[in-house]
Amino acid sequence: MQIGIDLGGSHIAVGIISEKNIIVTKREINIEKINKTEDIKQYIVDNIKILISQVLKDVGAPSCVISKIGISAPGKIKNNIIYDMYNLGIKEFDLTKILSEHYGVEVAVRNDAKCAALVEKKIGSMQNYDDCVFLCLGTGIGGATFINGRMLEYTKEWGSEYGHMIIKKDDLECKCGSKGCFEKYASMKAFKNGIIKLLNLDQDISSENILKLLINKVNERNQEVNQYIDEYIENLIVGISNIVNILAPEAICIGGSFVYYEEILYKRLLEKLNLKNFNAVRPKVLLAKMKNDAGMIGSLIK
Repeated sequence: MQIGIDLGGSHIAVGIISEKNIIVTKREINIEKINKTEDIKQYIVDNIKILISQVLKDVGAPSCVISKIGISAPGKIKNNIIYDMYNLGIKEFDLTKILSEHYGVEVAVRNDAKCAALVEKKIGSMQNYDDCVFLCLGTGIGGATFINGRMLEYTKEWGSEYGHMIIKKDDLECKCGSKGCFEKYASMKAFKNGIIKLLNLDQDISSENILKLLINKVNERNQEVNQYIDEYIENLIVGISNIVNILAPEAICIGGSFVYYEEILYKRLLEKLNLKNFNAVRPKVLLAKMKNDAGMIGSLIK
């Protein structure tokens, strides 16, 4: 039995994944509001163990039937160790060793955007394209690049860190230490935080309620909200334009929580992109088919 784990900047999801890349059952928790004084690493380990117990209980199976565990995680991966999980404040985390010792099975970890990209390339929106780019818009912005049908893998350094390309010189400071990073303006966390500030909303408001509120505001033709959305889309287009002009992909697939804002964000993005001139051929801009389950499934794809 295969266990897939999606460790995000705001949630942890655990699922039992079939050999055909189908989620049999899954459980998840929100960790966005975790108390910053807690031991975040221990908190993550404890909750992963709880979630694994829950999914095993769902199918009436003991932990001894687990054959493999895959982890999708933000940050940089080297020698099966996670580094620089900026949005969780973790510099280094050998989560695979902890879980391998506890369950006595093989555990592998891969960057979350790369996991989601592999799924979208194999069974999702990018399967018909050889040269394509995956952008994961969530707490930050992750990415993956495919050339001639193969995902670019780097031997010495980490690559496709699109969230940390600079789009505004000496502007907002990013947790990576730079200023003006793409994800400070175009991640879904940045988008939601801006809406909360604009509309003076409760900091604990759920993403679902933000979406419902935005739909109402857009339908009411609220000028402030529409101007804010336009500004967000323009920042997103700056990053996309850089990628297109440098890599000339056939398609760009957008995943992460952005996919749930199709009516509000995706359609407006397509409209504005149609007015944009590129030095390369205009790519298809697609929504991720597997949505937020992609990372969990992709953690087990070779």
